[in-house]
Amino acid sequence: PLAGPVVAAAVIVPSGCRLPGVHDSKRLSVAEREQAALLVRGRCAWGIGVATVEEIDRLNILRATFLAMERAIRSLPEPAGGVLVDGKFFTCNLAIPAETVVRGDSRFCEIAAASVLAKTHRDAIMRELDEQYPGYGFAHHFGYATPEHLERLADLGPSPIHRKSFAPIRELEQLCLTLDE
Repeated sequence: PLAGPVVAAAVIVPSGCRLPGVHDSKRLSVAEREQAALLVRGRCAWGIGVATVEEIDRLNILRATFLAMERAIRSLPEPAGGVLVDGKFFTCNLAIPAETVVRGDSRFCEIAAASVLAKTHRDAIMRELDEQYPGYGFAHHFGYATPEHLERLADLGPSPIHRKSFAPIRELEQLCLTLDE
């Protein structure tokens, strides 16, 4: 996304717990994701971590993502004995073992559940930000670089929640500065 925070979730699935319908969040419809999130919140221990737009711009998106992940793990209501992370690598300041898994959200229920919670939480944040910054359409595209978002960016310029370190936003801000001169 070009706008909004990065959100991560951590989920501890109890032994023997089944989570039907919980899959990779990108493959679920909005309604399916919302239902899956309700199921996860009701049956599992979970935590959410957020890294702000300012942290993304200061640290870079990868480090901000790791920060959000660490915050999610720390916010769990019970300690995690280890961490499964979707992706190729992960670093954090936690004294627990971590294993990375490429395409983990399609292989591990825990990762899929965390993916669902992170996506639904971020979507809710973007709906709220749509009310604070009307005209951008955040409730529709959730900050992703869709044609609609790019068109509105060109018309309105970047908002305070746009990631200024991302090339399209940085270039647009430079263009706006040039036009102002």
